[in-house]
Amino acid sequence: MALIKLSNIRRTYQVGNTEVRALAGVDLSVDSGDYLAIMGSSGSGKSTLMNLLGCLDTPTSGTYELANTAVQELTDDQLAALRNREIGFVFQSFNLMPRATAQVNVELPLLYAGVSSTVRSQRAQAALEKVGLADRAQHRPNELSGGQRQRVAIARALVNDPSLLLADEPTGNLDSATSREIMTVLDDLNAAGVTVLLVTHEDEVAQHASRRIELKDGLIVSEHRQGWDA
Repeated sequence: MALIKLSNIRRTYQVGNTEVRALAGVDLSVDSGDYLAIMGSSGSGKSTLMNLLGCLDTPTSGTYELANTAVQELTDDQLAALRNREIGFVFQSFNLMPRATAQVNVELPLLYAGVSSTVRSQRAQAALEKVGLADRAQHRPNELSGGQRQRVAIARALVNDPSLLLADEPTGNLDSATSREIMTVLDDLNAAGVTVLLVTHEDEVAQHASRRIELKDGLIVSEHRQGWDA
């Protein structure tokens, strides 16, 4: 079943008197349970595509359906509600609150959703257990390694049980051994049914995905799936 449907997505920006075309007509379908890597050089449009997929931006033209919702028709408040309900984000820089414990960091999306403190605590503990950090729940970010901080970020992304996990260069700030550790976490989550989309410039990271697309000049120029090219 298609979780994401993009049809002729275009995104342009006005920079002074110049119109910059970031996406030039992207068509993409992603099924529930897919594991997709988005690749491309700087300026290819991959960051713009990730922002659109994450409902952080809206297309200039074209249609985007996420979980049968027409994203381009939503108001800002409706977009925010859809993001919190359907999408979990993992960033290169972790984006954790430095003075808060891992538990509190993971609870944040539930706090915004108005979930009670008891339920927040239970669900945050369960999310931390999924990423192997149940015993670090009361540690603050500066008491955790880089890999552990990224695991906290992944737990936070999962705590609302989203339809989609978006990972933007999730290993960019990590050494090779820790990167493999984090990719194993993402692999396991996908094997358990979580739809994972990751943006990366690293071929070794992209190889974890079952499907890969490459962008150039705002267009998808190639797709690879388990050894065959389309």
